[in-house]
Amino acid sequence: MPALAYAVCALVWGTTWYAIRVCIGPDGYPTFLSAALRFTVAAGILAVALGLGLGQPRPRRRAVGWLAVSGLLNAAGYALVYRAEEEVPGGIAAVLYGTMPLVTAAIARVTGTERLRPSAIAGALVGLAGIAVIFRDRMSVSAGQGLAVGLILGSVACASTFTVLVKRHASGSSSLANTAVFFPATAAALWLLAAAVERRPVPSPLPLAPTAALLYLAVFGSVVTFGAYFYLVRHVSLATVTTLVLVEPVMALLVDALFEHRVRASPLTYVGAVITASGVLVAIAFGERGKAPAGEPG
Repeated sequence: MPALAYAVCALVWGTTWYAIRVCIGPDGYPTFLSAALRFTVAAGILAVALGLGLGQPRPRRRAVGWLAVSGLLNAAGYALVYRAEEEVPGGIAAVLYGTMPLVTAAIARVTGTERLRPSAIAGALVGLAGIAVIFRDRMSVSAGQGLAVGLILGSVACASTFTVLVKRHASGSSSLANTAVFFPATAAALWLLAAAVERRPVPSPLPLAPTAALLYLAVFGSVVTFGAYFYLVRHVSLATVTTLVLVEPVMALLVDALFEHRVRASPLTYVGAVITASGVLVAIAFGERGKAPAGEPG
């Protein structure tokens, strides 16, 4: 099951970067409103699932509070990513997200959530070296892209923080139940942001391709993958979980090359992909060996 959950997250999230670009494109939805709609639809699906009796065991009262805080952090992270993807292609955004393993490892060490071996960090560094090769081959710097880089790195900090919080405080409850608390908090914060900043209505009539992308992001990119993600957080080390952002950039760049026609594969890109894959293997192997939780979740 952990291997299946990992594969689902890698495959789906590797394509969502491009789907975001379609959703917020020139004929699509306003940026923050798009993110709010995505998590609202996802929250509605989960509410139905919980109504059918799924999602046991439910999180305790204290865990609910931490999941709500994590949802707010997720809202901030997605707002930053969506805004950044106005400037940079999805593949580039995914490449920049490759810094997440190091940020998460640092937070996990500081909070005592996990004691990771140096070899696991070395694996992440190898993966990041491969991403750096891809990044150097792809990125053309401009003022807008420079701002986007900063926004994505801020999103990485948000995602790393809530990953550690979920690991520490909500590992004892169902992944489905955790997500059912997490998504409404995310959606509420994004609606407030859209109302305060954009003040734009839902497009009418609904644009076909952006709406299809929105539904894909809500169902597969949110409900399915976040459920799988929280399952991974419960059952494997953070070192393994965060290697997802080393796999996703390779797929995201390939999707861009096929559909967006802004990015062309080159030999240097493939070299970077091989280096990244090597780092992932090292990080997974030694990250699981170094797994050492600090104590029972609160």
